Amino acid sequence: MNWPKSVTIKEVGPRDGLQNEKLILSTSDKIAWIDRLSYTGLTYLEITSFVHPKWIPQLADAVEVAQNINRNPSVTYAALVPNMKGLESALSCSVDEVSVFISASETHNKQNINKTISETFPILQEVIAAAINEGKTVRGYISTVFGCPYEGDVDYNQAFRICEKLFTMGISEISLGDTIGVASPRQVEDFLNQALKLYQPQSFAMHFHDTRGMALANIVKALDYGISTFDSSLGGLGGCPYAPGASGNVATDDLVHMFEKMNIHTGVNEGALVDSALFVQKKINKPLPSHRMAMYSHSKG
Repeated sequence: MNWPKSVTIKEVGPRDGLQNEKLILSTSDKIAWIDRLSYTGLTYLEITSFVHPKWIPQLADAVEVAQNINRNPSVTYAALVPNMKGLESALSCSVDEVSVFISASETHNKQNINKTISETFPILQEVIAAAINEGKTVRGYISTVFGCPYEGDVDYNQAFRICEKLFTMGISEISLGDTIGVASPRQVEDFLNQALKLYQPQSFAMHFHDTRGMALANIVKALDYGISTFDSSLGGLGGCPYAPGASGNVATDDLVHMFEKMNIHTGVNEGALVDSALFVQKKINKPLPSHRMAMYSHSKG
């Protein structure tokens, strides 16, 4: 197999992982968790989202978190930004990278941000241009690429049209989301066969949820196509508040273990990662769903 020799893992736990948790973590616990993650060897952390608190109460303390973490100069600290007001807050906290988001399906986009896809583009254009003007890189998320909880199958061409718009606006990378965990390796193969006729593998990251236990298999299939950047959440924490039934992201600890067993370099210290997972597991007061954490709990039981 012509797999990449190394991969980049983008940790989204502090944002995507926490946003669906009902138990609100204290600001100090979030900061302490991010500080631990900063010294695991991970080079990218998505630390929060500057959305209105009424939409995501868990992340109401975005400014306090971003201003008080202990930053490792080897780590990129990113945050999700929905609009210009959110961008102003993100810039005031000196985030390294700004992420914007849109769905591939109309219904999910309306549920998520109360706008159609066409209504969303001008907002993204304004945010992206302003962020780039401030010297920030901008990453784009496209949700529900492989299926929508409201519409079912999503036309790949719709995702490609959105990709074209975002790249034209100046996006540096697009994260393709399997928001409800419905993708299969065959579906990933079909999608990437078409996508990579239009774009280079380096243009994309893959963002798989593990609702049906398919995320690792889908990632291996993406490796076949030269994809080398993957989003994950420590312990498998997370889910989308606007995608009923969506369970957590693929677990960072399981992903690192798999890559290292495949002799694909991650740069991540597995021991430090487990310590960080144990910390947040205690704070959310329930077991994390990853295989690695289940094995750890069993061995300690």
